[in-house]
Amino acid sequence: MPSAVRFGVNYTPSVGWFHHWLDFDLDSVRADLDSIAALGLDHVRVFPLWPYFQPNRTLIRGRAVEQLVQLVDAAAERGLDVNVDGLQGHLSSFDFLPAWTRTWHRRNLFTDPDVLDGQAAYLRTLAAALADRPNFLGMTLGNEVNQFSAGPHPDPDRATEEEIDRWLTRMLAACEEGAPGRLHLHAEYDATWYQDDQPFTPAQAARHGAVTAVHSWVFNGTAQRHGRTSVPTEHHAAYLVELSKAWAGDPRRPVWLQEVGAPAPLVPPEHAAAFTEATVANALDCPDLWGITWWCSHDVSRELADFPGLEYGLGLLTNDRKPKDAAHVLARAASAPVPAPASRTTALVVPADPAVRSACAPGGPVFNAFFRLTADGARPTTVLDTRAGDRDQLAARGITEVVTPDQVLPAPQGLQGGTRS
Repeated sequence: MPSAVRFGVNYTPSVGWFHHWLDFDLDSVRADLDSIAALGLDHVRVFPLWPYFQPNRTLIRGRAVEQLVQLVDAAAERGLDVNVDGLQGHLSSFDFLPAWTRTWHRRNLFTDPDVLDGQAAYLRTLAAALADRPNFLGMTLGNEVNQFSAGPHPDPDRATEEEIDRWLTRMLAACEEGAPGRLHLHAEYDATWYQDDQPFTPAQAARHGAVTAVHSWVFNGTAQRHGRTSVPTEHHAAYLVELSKAWAGDPRRPVWLQEVGAPAPLVPPEHAAAFTEATVANALDCPDLWGITWWCSHDVSRELADFPGLEYGLGLLTNDRKPKDAAHVLARAASAPVPAPASRTTALVVPADPAVRSACAPGGPVFNAFFRLTADGARPTTVLDTRAGDRDQLAARGITEVVTPDQVLPAPQGLQGGTRS
């Protein structure tokens, strides 16, 4: 584990987006990586598209794997470490699933024995191809794969919590078999923390894999409710980091803010730099933060059709590789010394039962109480209701005060006056 906080970016190719794997151009990739390295960042997260790499259950394309290795080597030449997402999965509103799992070959992504065999072989193959690369950080199982397991996905692959637990265990083991000792993890979107019927649970997020990953997007109702400069909006990423710690078995488990971005129009382009600065500063005030990986590196080209409008402008760099103001903000943060934050001594009680985790979602009592405390100048963390009386657990985390949402919220209507000008 590095002693300092890592700063990186999710790599979105400037030419062809993730479809660049179909027409892989190493010179274009190198130019993109040059523009990322120029910001002083230290790592990228990259996304091979699963159907392009494994178009048949028993065919993993060797040429595609070689191109991934070339990308990782090009990153090394520029001083960039690389995390590789495997099962893509879902990106920017599009699903990328191989034909052998859909329609006429419809099989459950999380429970079908043949699908599991194919997934494990694929993850193991990618990890093994990179195992000897010093700049290979490790594998992330996939990008927000929990969105396939429940609504609002239009065609979910239903599974139980126990089945997801077995899936995570097996897939992480496949990564470890391919590249022993690397930083292998899984990552979900915030329904894991907020949606009562999600089979991917907070406990799984905080206990499986080498680190806990959180993805923070304020278009989940936070910015809509509270505005772009509100305490909840500017501290949402920090909230997810601290919320995750309630479920962790290790009191010092690292947390990776693996995705966070400034989505228009809730955060207009002219305010993206201010949002970035506030979000990064607040996240850095969280103990045991592994790193911050911004979404994303380059804008999506306007020549590509059918993306949601916000996706086109999320890049730190334009489509022609020019840095925006937000890029300079992240670059300054990456170059500045990051002092270790003090322990958070006040813990807010959260329900351990995943069937009521919506209490933690925007508008819920845990969410509202956390930001009431934050607005009042406190630096809260969280603790499970089942651990709230465990003195050893509290002491290990430096917690000296435990409060419930009812003790924090002054009135039933919840958070008032959270928005500041």
